[in-house]
This record gives sequence, structure tokens and C-alpha cells, in this order.
Amino acid sequence: MRTTYITALVIALVLLGWLYSGDHSTPAEPASIAELNRDQAEIDSDSIPTRVRVAVFDATEQSRIIKVRGKTENKRTVMVKAELNGTVSERPVERGDRISKGDMLCRISTEDRRASLVEAKAALTQARIDYQGALRLKERGFNSQSAIAAAQARLAAADANVQRRELDLTKLTVNAPFDGVIEDVHLEVGDYLTPGAACATVVDLDPMLLTGRVSEQDVIKLDEGQLATGFFRDGGTVAGEISFIGHQSDPATRTYPIEINLPNPDYTIRSGITTEIHVPVEAVLAQLVSPAVFSLDDAGEIGIRTVNKDNIVEFYLVEVLSDSPQGVWVTGLPLRANVIVVGQELVVPGERVDPVFEPQAALPAKTPVSKPETATAVAMNSP
Repeated sequence: MRTTYITALVIALVLLGWLYSGDHSTPAEPASIAELNRDQAEIDSDSIPTRVRVAVFDATEQSRIIKVRGKTENKRTVMVKAELNGTVSERPVERGDRISKGDMLCRISTEDRRASLVEAKAALTQARIDYQGALRLKERGFNSQSAIAAAQARLAAADANVQRRELDLTKLTVNAPFDGVIEDVHLEVGDYLTPGAACATVVDLDPMLLTGRVSEQDVIKLDEGQLATGFFRDGGTVAGEISFIGHQSDPATRTYPIEINLPNPDYTIRSGITTEIHVPVEAVLAQLVSPAVFSLDDAGEIGIRTVNKDNIVEFYLVEVLSDSPQGVWVTGLPLRANVIVVGQELVVPGERVDPVFEPQAALPAKTPVSKPETATAVAMNSP
């Protein structure tokens, strides 16, 4: 009986000791940053890096270009009108004719205007004789100053009438105000016209203008005299200098008008042709890449994944300067960038990869494949 009590007491003491050790055990201290980094490095070293194909792109100097949607526009369009009434006796021009300044567009019949001029000249002669007679009478004391003034007024009126008649004869011919092309004719021989009636429409095609509107962000980068290039839909190009930049914006669009002078001596450029205007504003360093290497970050911004010297993936936001049949010119990359051209969608920034380098000229950028094993197989089987 006594032995049983002793055994039970020993067991109780063991249990109390075990419970006491559990309640007062020392908590484990948190791991340090160095230990965490060491653990992560061990994990990374145990994983197999993703194999990607990389091409080297060197930056070259390119122009930052402002692109403006515009059109060609002739400098002047004038509807030449008659100043007298009468019948059209001659119209030597037709639509499309090239004319020079001073060429006759149409002629109005003389009718009785020459007879009116002869009559006006006779009246002038009589008024001059009357005035001279009045002066002689005044010298003899038989004429007053008032009579002299009246005779002088009649002489001036007769002289002005002669000048009007002579001017009317010069207005019988309607002439071109400048060099250009006949765009339209409005009268035929035999038509009767009144003052203000149009004879023909003349357009000035040299110089031709390129017109467009630029945003308030771009207008501060432009200056008069800058060279601009226009690209037509048929592949043709033209070039000229900026001759005008607007100082007041459109209230609706907040854009400013610009004009570019284009020499057009042979009239080959027509008015109203849609044109894309390019104005280089500054030189920048850029790389020519394929759009297939573009990726998006979490904010939806366009960028490119590269590999640094430690084989770690980096992401650079890029800006598109221009595009061409060979690719897209972008800025924002290092001067020499190791761009991931196959497998860029399989890796994330900060990840270690196994890059396979290819010469830039030998390997154009390709669209990423969807499966990791496919990307690895492509890289391993490449020459």
C-alpha cells in the first residue's frame, strides 16, 4: 500500500514539473533581416531561373516630333468683280487657265462711254475759257470775286468729270489681281452685268500653305522659321518653314493655328489635301524596338522588361517617339539595354532569369509564348 502512494506521488511530481516547464518556456526570438535574406537566398538558389531570350539595343540620336493633323490650303482666293454695268464683249479665260497679274479676265462693251468722254472734254474746254474771261473782266474792274469763284468751280467740276469718264474706260477691262489659276468663271460673252457682279474666281497657289492646329502643350515648343514636313496619303512629302503661329486659342478646342509655307511654282500641290505634319523639336536618344516587347505595369503604363548585369529583371517605363515599318522608336531605356524579346510575360521585375543573348540584327522581337516549357524549349533549341 505504501509503495502505491510513493509511485503516485512520483507521477504527480513529474506531471507538475512538465506543466511548469510549458507555462514558463522562453518564446522564440523573431528572425533578423539578415537571416530572412539568407533564407530567401537559399530558396532562390534552390529554384531554377526562367530562361529568356535577350537582345541588346543601343540608343541612337533621334528627333522628338510633334505630329499635327492638317491640310493644304491656298493662300488667297479672290472673286474678281466688275465695277461698271454693261454687256460682256470678251472673256478670254477658261477654268484651269494659269494667268499672270494684269491679264484680262473679261471686257465690258464701251457703248456710249467714249462719246461721254468727248462731251466731258468739250465742257472742260468751255469752262476753262469762261474762267479765263472772268479773270480778264476782274482786271478791268467789271467782275466780282464771287463770279470768279463760281467760274473756277465750274472749271474744277468739268475737269473732274473728264477724269471720271477716262477712269470708266479703264474699268471696262477686268484684270487679274495676282498670278494664279482660274478656278471658276461666272459670265459668258453677251451676259449683262451690274457693278459687283463676279467675272472669275482666281486662286493663288504659290506659295501653298500647310495649316493645322496644335495643343497648348506643344505650341510653346514651336517657333517661326522651324522646318516642318508634310506627309500625303499617297506617300508624297513636302517641306517648308513655319510662317505663322497663332497667339489666341480656339475657345472650344484650346488649340492654336499654325501655317507652313510650301514653295509651289509649278502648281502641283492642290488645295485641301489631308496632310500629317511633322515638326522636329529636339534631339533625344532612343532605341528601335518591336511593339511585341511592350508590357504594362500595374497602373497600365507602357514599359519594357530588361535584364541587368546580375541577370535580374527590371521594368522601364518608355515613351513612344514615332513608328516605322521596322519598329517603334522609344525613350526611357538605358543607353545599352538588354531587352527580353522572348518570355517577357513569364517573368516579373526582381526575378532572376537565365538569359540567352542574341545579336540585335539577327533576332527581331517576337511575341511571347504562353507556356513556360515552350519558351524554354525555344531558347534551348535556338542556334
